[in-house]
Amino acid sequence: MIGSLLVLTMFGVFFWRGLRASNRAPDLFGFYLALGITVTVCVQAFLNMSVVLGIVPNKGIPLPFLSYGGSSFVVMLTAVGILLNVSQQGEVGNS
Repeated sequence: MIGSLLVLTMFGVFFWRGLRASNRAPDLFGFYLALGITVTVCVQAFLNMSVVLGIVPNKGIPLPFLSYGGSSFVVMLTAVGILLNVSQQGEVGNS
């Protein structure tokens, strides 16, 4: 139970920080890019957790950063790298 709550908390923190990065983006493209990446990762996590709980039928979507799957992991790491870049540009632009 503690591990499950930790994973859920980490995705909540990811969502909060992603929204914060999108709000601090220097331009409208950065805003939508950061928002899209954040929502994509969190919706994928929500769908996976819903399948595990039996709320929705199996979709074959892996849990981001935790489930086995090389191509999904590479895409998620690339997306987070782009999100970090948008976040860094927002910090430089607002200083």
